[in-house]
Amino acid sequence: QVQLVESGGGSVQAGGSLLLSCAASGASDRRICMAWFRQVPGNEREGFARINTARGTADYAVSVKSRFTISLDKAKNTVSLQMNSLTPEDTAMYYCAAHSFCYTSSSSSLSRYSYTSWGQGTQVTVSS
Repeated sequence: QVQLVESGGGSVQAGGSLLLSCAASGASDRRICMAWFRQVPGNEREGFARINTARGTADYAVSVKSRFTISLDKAKNTVSLQMNSLTPEDTAMYYCAAHSFCYTSSSSSLSRYSYTSWGQGTQVTVSS
């Protein structure tokens, strides 16, 4: 089975930066595709960044493409998320997710239904 543990969340002021990490372990063939999601209470969980750990390719939602960067440290089995120019709208619980493969269609790549393993989440709060 796959275990995912997020870390690095906290409170920052608008315009600041934050680095999140997702440590993965177990069933390596079930975590080829890894992604970051975020959720505000009352809203659906939304994906915004994905990386194919086998091919090294990354994809982003338009809303974060110019500000966030997803990367892989293969030796440490860790996927990181560098977040810059944060705004209060970025406040949410951030989750790491994984699946055995990455879908190629844009409609499925960042869908919560495309992932089978999830971390417990780490809170990010951006104040003005």
